[in-house]
Amino acid sequence: MHSVDLSPYGLEVTDVRRNLSPAVLIQDALQVDRGAALADSGALIAYSGSKTGRSPKDKRVVRDPASENDVWWGPVNIAIDEATYDTNRERAIDYLNTREYLYVVDAFAGWDPKYRFKVRVICTRPYHALFMRTMLIRPSRDELKSFGQPDAVIFNAGRFPANRQTVGMTSKTSIDLSLERKEMVILGTEYAGEMKKGVFTMMNYYMPKQGVLSMHCSATTDPASGESSVLFGLSGTGKTTLSADPKRQLIGDDEHCWSDDGVFNIEGGCYAKAIDLTPESEPDIFQALRFGSVLENVVYDKDDHHVDFHDTSLTQNTRGAYPIEFISNAKVPCVAGHPNNVIFLTCDAFGVLPPVSELTPQQAMFHFISGYTAKVAGTEVGVTEPEATFSPCFGGPFLVWHPGKYAELLAQKMKRHQAKVWLVNTGWSGGAYGTGKRMKLAFTRAIIDAIHSGALNDAPKQPDPVFKFNVVTECPGVPSETLVPVNTWADKGQFDQTVKRLADLFSQNFKKYEADVSDAVKAAVPGGAVSDG
Repeated sequence: MHSVDLSPYGLEVTDVRRNLSPAVLIQDALQVDRGAALADSGALIAYSGSKTGRSPKDKRVVRDPASENDVWWGPVNIAIDEATYDTNRERAIDYLNTREYLYVVDAFAGWDPKYRFKVRVICTRPYHALFMRTMLIRPSRDELKSFGQPDAVIFNAGRFPANRQTVGMTSKTSIDLSLERKEMVILGTEYAGEMKKGVFTMMNYYMPKQGVLSMHCSATTDPASGESSVLFGLSGTGKTTLSADPKRQLIGDDEHCWSDDGVFNIEGGCYAKAIDLTPESEPDIFQALRFGSVLENVVYDKDDHHVDFHDTSLTQNTRGAYPIEFISNAKVPCVAGHPNNVIFLTCDAFGVLPPVSELTPQQAMFHFISGYTAKVAGTEVGVTEPEATFSPCFGGPFLVWHPGKYAELLAQKMKRHQAKVWLVNTGWSGGAYGTGKRMKLAFTRAIIDAIHSGALNDAPKQPDPVFKFNVVTECPGVPSETLVPVNTWADKGQFDQTVKRLADLFSQNFKKYEADVSDAVKAAVPGGAVSDG
């Protein structure tokens, strides 16, 4: 631990606990964090209070002349003025100054030294410090000595509410980002994921300014060939699960950048959904949740401290955070070459998208900008069952620029490096949510394996009459009838109606982007005859 002066931020607390080891942070958490306990696996069990998911409607971005023409203003990036930001920042500083001691985590975002971001987290809870120590890239002792001034600072005063009377506040929760100051202020929520996604949001602004594509995706690499692939998708679509692949090396599970040199992970840890976790279904993740890891909002037996991952009485959004090196086949440093395959994961609640399709470059741009999936229960506050949604670039809540900026960068890089693009449905089959069944994980894993092996490159395919992409009709390890969705539905007429409904939703959603895309991309908008029944 090395001392750090926080007085430039207006902080007067002199007991500053910087970059403590997991052992010390866990010890502190067990003493002061309400409800904290040690699981029988050794992981720290911690509770985030009333907010057990992100609060995207409470995110605010300072409107500043230097950046306002860059920002995609609207429901994702809601503007506040400098005065409102100053008010919330001062409120956070005042609260932090009431503490006897503060925790500071100084660490990095981005494994490529050329694009590395120095991040400082200032917080009051040892659980939050351990979480960010886990999720960021941990500096060596020498790097910590020479850390200097950070590139970005997070003031986490989440135990203290925002003042509803402050201009622009709609609740007691506010997550405020100043792009010019490179600062983030958190009030009224103790959900640790807000800090993680705050760093990602910053990277989503600063990386494209350097021609680097920031991506909400997981990434793996083949240890023999060095070939890599990226898997896009929102929470609950399978990014973390499918990237924990024993046949490949893990680059990361959630946030990456694609530069002229290849792919690199933004983070130093993984943040996996823990609902229904078992050693059989997720052996890599299960064993990673040990001493030094954090388990959030889980229920455990008070006698033996065994965690019941099936108990969602607190929230469906139970989570586990662990250092990436806890995955035995992780590649550290977390960098890889250019991807051969780009995979879009979608959780289709309608149950009509095929398990796997190959996309043309134009279709890839359409589906990237569309970002169709289903919000899975518990990922956000107020979502209790899957709900069809469109999230541009498969990461809408974290974008800062217009989606077209990211789509343009992706198109350039896919073309330059001749990457194949696949749409993989990890959602429902044989009917919509409530009628059909969730796609078997074993089938999805077989599809990903076939993509990586090249088996699908020359596999039989047939064009979809409505969505226009090429549907793969034969895949090792997957029953042929499962690969063509209409074959899994008992009611073919209902299938046709559902296809039309989803196609219309795609078309309506894309109208807001049509003015900014080429005719070739517009041609990928779904439409046409449905199945023959």
